[in-house]
Amino acid sequence: MDNSINLSDFLSNEKGGSNDQGLFVSMTAKEWLEQSKSKPIPKMLFDELWFEGELCVLIADTNQGKSILAVQIADSISRGIEIDEFSIGVEAQPVLYFDFELSEKQFEARYSEQVDGSDFYHNQYEFDKFFIRSEINPNCNPPKHQSYDDWLLDSLISEIRFKNAKVIIIDNITFLKSELEKSKDAAPFIQKLKRLKDQEGLSILILAHTPKIDMSRPININHISGSKAIANFIDSAFAIGESQTSKAIKYIKQIKVRHKEFKYHAGNVMVCAIIKKRNFLQLEPKYTEHEQEHLRIFKVSSSTDKALMAFELKSKGLSNIEIGKEIGVSEKMVRNYLKMDKEELQARTTRT
Repeated sequence: MDNSINLSDFLSNEKGGSNDQGLFVSMTAKEWLEQSKSKPIPKMLFDELWFEGELCVLIADTNQGKSILAVQIADSISRGIEIDEFSIGVEAQPVLYFDFELSEKQFEARYSEQVDGSDFYHNQYEFDKFFIRSEINPNCNPPKHQSYDDWLLDSLISEIRFKNAKVIIIDNITFLKSELEKSKDAAPFIQKLKRLKDQEGLSILILAHTPKIDMSRPININHISGSKAIANFIDSAFAIGESQTSKAIKYIKQIKVRHKEFKYHAGNVMVCAIIKKRNFLQLEPKYTEHEQEHLRIFKVSSSTDKALMAFELKSKGLSNIEIGKEIGVSEKMVRNYLKMDKEELQARTTRT
């Protein structure tokens, strides 16, 4: 069976193979609503962080648990069973997981038990048959007439069609396109993935690294590499942050939503612990709390520095009580700081 396709042809056609209508489809607002009535309401794939039909991005710094969580999500969808506190709204179905991070032996190490610190693994976790893992064939080379990037995306599409999967996880996007930190490279590539999603009726979760970030600052949409270009085209995004209370503690935060309101926002991040239960490495949800509890504490000493920090934190939406905890003063003192002349404070630090 020949499942190869021409990438440029695929990306240039409308769904159904016809482009006779041109670029735009126009109807009255009433007609759009009538047409929409016949379409099902998207269901939750991973609580309110990722819904059916969405192009979603999961970001985190290196070694913060992106792949661990992504495998959990794939396992959950393949069984139709929720992950502890995270709800699911779909029945068990095939999930195609493109793993560009781990070798098969590294994957085995995470999902089996190790015998007394040796290199021998046993009691492997029993994944469902709907969990389909795919990795690069090292013996395969791109045809001479295609660039590596186009060949890779072409092969991705062929595999999706061949496996008849509608839920796709890509771990991670850097392998597909190494220059995604540049907006000019990110935009057209994300547009291709979005078009692929729409034409094939897919739900796509992409894992992406963040640039090195200041651990004292809240995570936001700008931490996605090539953020401006990517954020415009994706439907949703969430992040894993490293807690400053312990390296084993992480937190999950929503940074973009379209389908519903923010649930896991800065004031309600889901705190998790990375643990291995027998033969399954996972992020175990614990409780929700304010993201500020997990950020690095600012080290400020002088009254001038604290006053300037109070202004900065206030501009980020923190309450006076939260600012006081952050810089080590009372709520009353925060109020006093915020009554000061900010420009004079800044001039004072310049003179010193």
